[in-house]
Parts: sequence; structure tokens; C-alpha cells
Amino acid sequence: MTGWIAISLGDVTGIGPEVTLKAVAEEMEKDETRYLLIGDNDRTASIHKKLGLGFELQPFSDYRAKGRVFLHDSMPNPLPSKMETGSPVAAKAALDWLTDGAQKCLKHEVDALVTAPLNKNGVLRSGQPFVGQTEYLSELAGTTQTAMMLLGHDDRGRWLRVALATTHVPIKSLAAQIRADKIELAIALAATACRDLGLERQRIGVCGLNPHAGEGGKMGDEEITTIQPAVDAARKKGIDVIGPMAADALFHYAYRGDYDAVVAMFHDQGLAPLKMIAFESGVNWTLGLPFVRTSPDHGTAYDIAGQGKANPSSMRAAIRLAKQLAQTRAKNRN
Repeated sequence: MTGWIAISLGDVTGIGPEVTLKAVAEEMEKDETRYLLIGDNDRTASIHKKLGLGFELQPFSDYRAKGRVFLHDSMPNPLPSKMETGSPVAAKAALDWLTDGAQKCLKHEVDALVTAPLNKNGVLRSGQPFVGQTEYLSELAGTTQTAMMLLGHDDRGRWLRVALATTHVPIKSLAAQIRADKIELAIALAATACRDLGLERQRIGVCGLNPHAGEGGKMGDEEITTIQPAVDAARKKGIDVIGPMAADALFHYAYRGDYDAVVAMFHDQGLAPLKMIAFESGVNWTLGLPFVRTSPDHGTAYDIAGQGKANPSSMRAAIRLAKQLAQTRAKNRN
């Protein structure tokens, strides 16, 4: 893999800059990829020096400059030297860096974007309407045809790949948000994701919404009225898909390899089993964007920020997936 991977450093009062620098240091030995880190100059340089990593962190000037790892701050002014964890100022800066990275992808200046975690509450406190990075990037790219996929594996190489029919929705509003078009989109994007990953098979299992997948309508009818029609429509388009199935059983079958991806109806239905097997190495991948975007599947971890002990495994996995997908897209264009 050659080319450019942009990484927005997220909330600088969290672990984003630390795990990014550690992960980049490890990944630099694998290929000749160049990295553009987008974040606060002073803090990132200070963390880099403190960690004692064996690579040079250079100020970004242009894409023709010699070097491997560059640092760019899109903010017009430096951040305050002291900020509380979860500061709205830090959150607003994180959103600016996220935007800058996405725009560079849309302009085809870089090949993929990896996003370090930010704090949703901090963004809201800054006065910016915000649901999540997936929704924000979808709006920025001008598309609604996206879905969130989380993927990871255990120490024996057993994978779970989970696409979500809904993302950040309160449970009390969930049933009203379950729509056939959303489910059909998640199924289609999950199948495409399996092909992009180079899997020989693209077999998709779809969760029910209710316990026991509704028990034939006795425990909710969304499976009958909404989910089953979406599965049938996807199957008519040639997708190898089965469902709706009781979620507790389906994840067991997917974990043992019967299915290549699962479509879950809501956030925690899909993420709880994924994080059970891949808490340290899970990756968030936004399906359907016009550019590659991945992210580590963890938060800002304020409790260990600045202590030098954050685990970079998830960030490293996110970078590796971004490189793989960027390479696949480049081959498909040629």
C-alpha cells in the first residue's frame, strides 16, 4: 500500500493522539504509506516526544514533501494550553479536524480517513447539533445511503461483522425507526462490504427486533410487517440473506462461521456481542460513503488520557482496514 491515510485526532483531552501515534509507529514498518495527522500541533508534538517513538513528525506543507508522517492543524488559532477533559473547546476542534479530513477525501487528496474518538456531549455543549460521526460524515458527503458496520475478531481469528439498521436512536423511539428501506440498505451494504473485504461468500443473517424474533407476532409484529419484507426484497436481488432470526441465536451462528455478516436492528443489539469478542481491536467502518472511513471502536477514555498506557490495537486495526479498502478501491478503478 502506498498513498495517503488521513487521521483526525479527535478529542485531544482523550487518548486519540496517543493511540494514533503508537499505531502509526507500528504500521510504518509494514509498507510505505504516508500519514497526515490532523489535530493540535503543540499537544501532538508533545505527546510524540514523550512517547519516544522512532519516527519524525513533520509539519505538513504539501503532498510532495519528503517524509512519512505529517501533522496539520486546520484550526486558525492554537487551543488553550489547559482544558478540562471533555471540554467543548476541544470537542469543537475535533469536529473541525474531522471535517477537514473528510473534505480532503472528497477532493481526492488522500485515500482514506481514520477518525479518532471525540465526545458527543462535548460537541453538543459547544453548540453544534450532533448525533454521531457516522451521521455527520454522511451529511457532509451528501448521502443518506450509509450504514455503520463494526467488525473484529477474537484471539482465535473468529470474526463478527455487524451492520446496523439504525444507529444512535433512543430505545423508546426504536420501533418507529425500524423501516424496511433501512433494513434492505443495511443488508445490501453488508453484502458489498463482504465483497470489498475479499470474502469468498457474502451470507447475511438478519436479527429480529423483538425477543425470539417476535414469536410469530405474539411478541411484537415488526418481524412480520417490516423486517421479513426487507429480507425478501434483498433475496430477490440475489443477496444470500436469511432472517429475521432471534438475535441471541444468530450471533452464536455467525461467531462459529455460518454467516459472514449480521444485520442488527439497533446499536446495542449489535455492539454488545461484537465488543465481547473484540473490545481491544474492533473497528467501526462507515459503509456507503464516497470515501473510505474507519475508526477505532472505543471512546475517549479520559480516565487514562495522558498516562501513556492507552492500547493502540483498535486504532491500528482501523488503519489497517483503511489501507486495505483504499487499495481495493484503487484496483477497482483501474
